[in-house]
Amino acid sequence: MRCIIARFPFGLTKSGVLESMKGVKPEPVTGESVIIGRRRYPVKQVGQVITCQDRRDFSAGEVLRAMSRLGFTSHALPEAAPARTESPLQRASAMLGAPLAV
Repeated sequence: MRCIIARFPFGLTKSGVLESMKGVKPEPVTGESVIIGRRRYPVKQVGQVITCQDRRDFSAGEVLRAMSRLGFTSHALPEAAPARTESPLQRASAMLGAPLAV
């Protein structure tokens, strides 16, 4: 399948990506990721291996689109949980072990 990554066309196949990633140790995942084989790789690492380009040359979205079109499972960034805010009275009550009065 022809995919454009970093303004360059690449003829990628699922078996070709599997072969390229064989023996590559996954880096710790901190953002978007792709499951290739039985391993979960960061998107930028996959892009670097299959294109032989610097990670700064392409976006994670380009690689995610290409990997999704080839049939690999991708995971986006998890949404951050909303921060819980407490009033000073609630914090003091919690520190003293008193029940909260609403």
